[in-house]
Amino acid sequence: MTWQPTSLLITGGAGFIGSNFVHFARTAYPGARLIVLDALTYAGNRSNLSALEQDSRFTFVHGDICDRPLVDSLLATHRVDTIVHFAAESHVDRSIEGPDAFIEANIVGTHVLLGACRKAWLPENAPPLPHRFHHVSTDEVYGSLEPDDHPFTETTAYSPNSPYAASKASADHLVRAYARTFGLSITLTNCSNNYGPYQFPEKLIPLIIVRLLAGEPLPVYGDGRNVRDWLYVGDHCAGIDLVLREASPGTTYNIGGGTELENIELVRRLCAIADEEFALDAALRSRFPRCPAASAKPCISLLTYVKDRAGHDRRYAIDSSKIERELGYAARTELSSGLRQTFRWYLANEAWWRR
Repeated sequence: MTWQPTSLLITGGAGFIGSNFVHFARTAYPGARLIVLDALTYAGNRSNLSALEQDSRFTFVHGDICDRPLVDSLLATHRVDTIVHFAAESHVDRSIEGPDAFIEANIVGTHVLLGACRKAWLPENAPPLPHRFHHVSTDEVYGSLEPDDHPFTETTAYSPNSPYAASKASADHLVRAYARTFGLSITLTNCSNNYGPYQFPEKLIPLIIVRLLAGEPLPVYGDGRNVRDWLYVGDHCAGIDLVLREASPGTTYNIGGGTELENIELVRRLCAIADEEFALDAALRSRFPRCPAASAKPCISLLTYVKDRAGHDRRYAIDSSKIERELGYAARTELSSGLRQTFRWYLANEAWWRR
């Protein structure tokens, strides 16, 4: 039976993937209330949601998922029947430098949400209320693949290698435990590397774009041959929507883009896009004079290899055959098209990334 949300609480909805999903959800669930809870840490930006500020069905709450009284109040006041949980610390480098924030947000925060949902939706001595808790996770919980290994499936054993990945793995286990022990109606997705609009420039793709526009070195870890599977954020949102609506409670799906690429090749492609865009648009050459392409020099000249980070996983790859087979999912954005769309978004939103 198709699940139809009436009141969604979207945690981390001012962040990268969360804000893209909020915009997706406004169209996908036109009659539903959307409540966004976000702590607005460095990677959250309320302006990501500015187009919805005048929508009477939209509510933004500046707060922390670890604040149990606040979460209890939101669930009751807005009669929330669906949570889509994006809120998380998510940058591997930061988790190596300071793991504590990742334990607090990703493990404790998820547990607070689950406890509040149990109280609101599974009352003692009464039937459960209709509900759904969707947890958004990552392929990094599975660890690292060798070049010839089969991509991660939903049955791949967890083997996280960074504090970030370990904290997300812990959250996944908590979500499944609340389903098994208490009967919470959950779904869970593990996605590959996302890219697209609103991504904070600490992640590889926006970092490269912003640096090449500024004429700054383009840092690539190690030999640059680490492999990632790239998923356009709009395709990810569509996959989450499919799972939320159509999946059986308790199920897990992997969502991937089906495009594996070495980091060094990704950087080369972004540089080539920049070279082409600047060659066609004199205004870009005036706006970003420090970019090599402004002087008809190749952007790849900025490439700089840097010391590899600790515990750097060699390869991630997602097998999406289960969600394709069972729910009809397909990643529709080809990588070259998605990268060019993303590059043009950062060109058009300079004030956003210079904030």
